[in-house]
Amino acid sequence: MGVINVLDKHVAELIAAGEVVERPASAIKEMIENSIDAGSSDITVEIQNGGITFMRVTDNGCGIMRDDVKLAFLPHATSKIKLENDLDRISTLGFRGEALSSISSVSRLQLLTRNENEDIGISYEIDGGEEVSFDDAGCPVGTTIIVRDLFYNIPARMKFLKKDRAEGNAVANVIDKIALSHPEIAFTFIRDGKRVLNTSGDGKIKSAIYSVYGRDFANGLIPVNYELNGITVKGYISKPVNARPNRSMQNFFINGRYVKSVTAMAAIEEACKGNVMVGKFPACVLHISIPFEAIDVNVHPSKIEVRFINERPVFDAVYHAVKTSLNNNDERKSVTFNNARNDNAFSEIKKPKPFVTTPAVFEKKEEKKSDPFAYLNEAIKSSKPIKSFNPSVSNFNSPTDIYSKEAVRREADIEHKIQENINRTKPEDTVIVSKSKNELNIPDEELIVNETKEVVEKEPEPLYAQPKNKLTFLGEAFKTYILVEKNDKEIIIIDKHAAHERMIYERLKKERGAGFTQVLLQPITVTLNKNDYESAISNLDMFKECAFDIEDFGNGSLIVRGAPQYLDISDIESSVIEMAGYIAQNKKDIRSEKMDWIYHNVACRAAIKGGNISTREELIDIANKLDEDPTLRYCPHGRPVCMVLSRYELEKQFGRV
Repeated sequence: MGVINVLDKHVAELIAAGEVVERPASAIKEMIENSIDAGSSDITVEIQNGGITFMRVTDNGCGIMRDDVKLAFLPHATSKIKLENDLDRISTLGFRGEALSSISSVSRLQLLTRNENEDIGISYEIDGGEEVSFDDAGCPVGTTIIVRDLFYNIPARMKFLKKDRAEGNAVANVIDKIALSHPEIAFTFIRDGKRVLNTSGDGKIKSAIYSVYGRDFANGLIPVNYELNGITVKGYISKPVNARPNRSMQNFFINGRYVKSVTAMAAIEEACKGNVMVGKFPACVLHISIPFEAIDVNVHPSKIEVRFINERPVFDAVYHAVKTSLNNNDERKSVTFNNARNDNAFSEIKKPKPFVTTPAVFEKKEEKKSDPFAYLNEAIKSSKPIKSFNPSVSNFNSPTDIYSKEAVRREADIEHKIQENINRTKPEDTVIVSKSKNELNIPDEELIVNETKEVVEKEPEPLYAQPKNKLTFLGEAFKTYILVEKNDKEIIIIDKHAAHERMIYERLKKERGAGFTQVLLQPITVTLNKNDYESAISNLDMFKECAFDIEDFGNGSLIVRGAPQYLDISDIESSVIEMAGYIAQNKKDIRSEKMDWIYHNVACRAAIKGGNISTREELIDIANKLDEDPTLRYCPHGRPVCMVLSRYELEKQFGRV
């Protein structure tokens, strides 16, 4: 008996549905695309519980004719294509005819629609792929699809859905992309009874960006408008100073379809070289219009990837479009000089008289010129002399590195008197204790008497504690490397950024961010895409352990009220963006690995930077701590913290050994 089975219709439909509908966001995307293809100018999306229990998409498009309603829910039934050649010039978002069939087979679906040429609408209900009712209904022109209890008949797929909040954010991310791709359509998104998005539909890309990402993000953009070889590129790109630490805000739309295009990504980043800091990426919303026959959109089940017949023209168009925009909106101001001449002012200047060497000239009494600094000089003479402060460091562990002149003189006198006393005293002489003070005129504490009746010198108490390893500060090279001498045997060269970064990292790791938070006088709002936003608000405790005080600000935004005290104010936003993106991309990583990366990130940004001016005390403190802890030899990224040059190696280079 054979082992190959022909699946029945219901099972086959469930398998096909799994390819098209992975989660509520997939169903929303398919339904919205159908609404756009229907010529809608106003689309409203409403969900509850992340879309798992309830989804509704309403549009004012052309609607579905009565005779086509049931056909629309059959597999591979579509009005978008008819012949094989139609696949070569697809101009609609949907074309496979799988969406409605797949969604209806895994949910309880109700359709309300009325075609613009009909007076009465239709209500059609399907439960798990089986027809329930087909009746007349009063409704406006357009279509409304209500989906309830997604995957109610497939428990295995239901258990893989995430929490309501995560699924809701995935839906919001889809709507954001579609709203940006079609600014001519007014989108409204209602989530659990609250309106969270409302675009104007005025056809302006900037208006859609403002509605989706907010004012701050929109104000940091510059326009792009360029055409090359029949390819048009329009939209906006972020100013170089507003570049972000990841690519999460790069949005590319080809013929009105949101896609992930490596070609466009490479072109925009190549165009931004020299303008954007290394390690940061431009944000963008770019609409690329290309002939339909030059692109294949049927290469991915979710239609999010496309294939070009020739990638080079697309690369060139995007590259030159972005490059031109950056050049036209360069904010670096050139220095200009005002060459306008004031003739009246020049006319007042008289030519000097010729010098005449006559006795009368020399006999003329020289006028006494007033000294503009006379008052200041008098003040200096009348004031007390100011002592200059010129510190010199010889040891790092001392509370102060400065000897006063009195202390130095006193120490020299004591050593001199003790040495004289030792020279005058013979071993066999008997020493009276009181003699040390009365006859030698030396304090008692400076002398002790040993058992052999010899006068021995007691070491004077130093003004600071002598370290086990003597370090001498030599200076700083290139505002990056600390130079110290150790025990007169080695010269240690320390990378101040790498060393400080490792110290902060170890402290963060040890204390788990406790005590590192500094409250901000003015909270900072951070805008994220919905995927990164969901990752961030699901892991706020991780940010807290890294000394961030962050709250959910709603609709893709976080508000930062506190940050690590070592972190510069200019680095707070980019740190949060980078952390959220990393967490979103590594959801399968164990918690400790995530935390370790976050500690790396905070430590790197909080550490003093190479090339920046550092105080003497900062450099001394770094060298001390590095010498005290021999484990601090590499930064968290694996770069060496210091290198040692021995005296022997140095003398060998100069031919002394």
